[in-house]
Amino acid sequence: MSEDPVVTALRTALSAAPDPSLHLALGDRLTVLGRHSEALQAFQQVLAANPTDTEALTRAAQAAESAGDAAKAIGYRTLLTALGAADAQHAPTAVPLTPEGESPAGGPGLRLVGAEEPPPPAGIRFDDVGGLEAVKKRIEMSFLAPIRNPSLFKAYGKAIKGGMLLYGPPGCGKTHIARATAGEVGARFESIGLIDIIDMYLGESEKRLHEMFEQARRTGPTVLFLDELDAIGQKRSQLRHSAGRNVVNQLLVELDGLDSSAGVYVIAATNHPWDVDPALKRPGRFDRTVLVTPPDAAARAHILARHMEGRPHQGLDFAVLAAKTQGYSGADLVHLADTATERVIEEVLAGKAQRSVSMADFGAALKEVVSSTGPWIEMARNYALYANEGGAYDDLAAWLKKR
Repeated sequence: MSEDPVVTALRTALSAAPDPSLHLALGDRLTVLGRHSEALQAFQQVLAANPTDTEALTRAAQAAESAGDAAKAIGYRTLLTALGAADAQHAPTAVPLTPEGESPAGGPGLRLVGAEEPPPPAGIRFDDVGGLEAVKKRIEMSFLAPIRNPSLFKAYGKAIKGGMLLYGPPGCGKTHIARATAGEVGARFESIGLIDIIDMYLGESEKRLHEMFEQARRTGPTVLFLDELDAIGQKRSQLRHSAGRNVVNQLLVELDGLDSSAGVYVIAATNHPWDVDPALKRPGRFDRTVLVTPPDAAARAHILARHMEGRPHQGLDFAVLAAKTQGYSGADLVHLADTATERVIEEVLAGKAQRSVSMADFGAALKEVVSSTGPWIEMARNYALYANEGGAYDDLAAWLKKR
């Protein structure tokens, strides 16, 4: 697999001049690529020269946490607090639970220190999400309105119970809209994936899952986000081993044990809703299903403009670019903007004068970056046409017809 060209360019520049800003840029790029351990090493290069660099400390703490090194994350955030950095106030410190917290030292359970204080607001809200207006409206009515107007819903005997399932092509903003939902109600956002749950020892996976829900109750209000629900809650009829079925059973128990008074709101996401165990989609569990489609033209223009902020560019017509990117996911658009920018960086590294990113660069990038949603749409069409029992995919069928 070839190396990312931006990473290569930054490493080349660093070999010529080890500048701290280049180390930060390299760490940021590696973070975008999900290479958190390498990103941490880049930020540590800055800290080796200046241990009190709050910008590097903040990014190093985030990278350490993403890389699974909780001890280093705690150390960096402790130093940030000592330095009086504002960012440290928005980064809850994670420590292992004590035996009283029913999790062994060094185990998977973590609690957030200072949970008795009002939680800090999440970083983004709906205004920060380009497009997805229909999704926002659906979440507002079926999820946020009961939280914001508890007395009204109580008067009509309507309580929020169960969770919401977001589904659609990969890279279209399911995680982003879940984070924004947490921001709308000022709740903490906790993401759970299969890697956070699964354990090689029998019974430990269920224990981990239970502890995560218990932690969410202790630190509420919390939006608990279950990423790739089809992996965590796969149809039990497709699971050959009892360990996987036990995890699904435990998830069912946890969902049934939640109510609005717990301050825990569960949102899940999947690219393959047809692989999710039917029991998880029954009333009181994930009974509200929302289709998250690729962005429309206005949203595509917004995403491209937002991603080019802070980068030198000239003459970019985002409306024209949006018209040329029908069917592109949000992730595809980010990749497109990065590819156009990389073209300029490569020229500069080859000795040419620095210049702004232009429409010509995007034209060249469009020849390399194509929409990634096509295969998903073709697969989803089959389910909408031939496996739409009970109207489960009526919204998908309507979107495909309009498209």
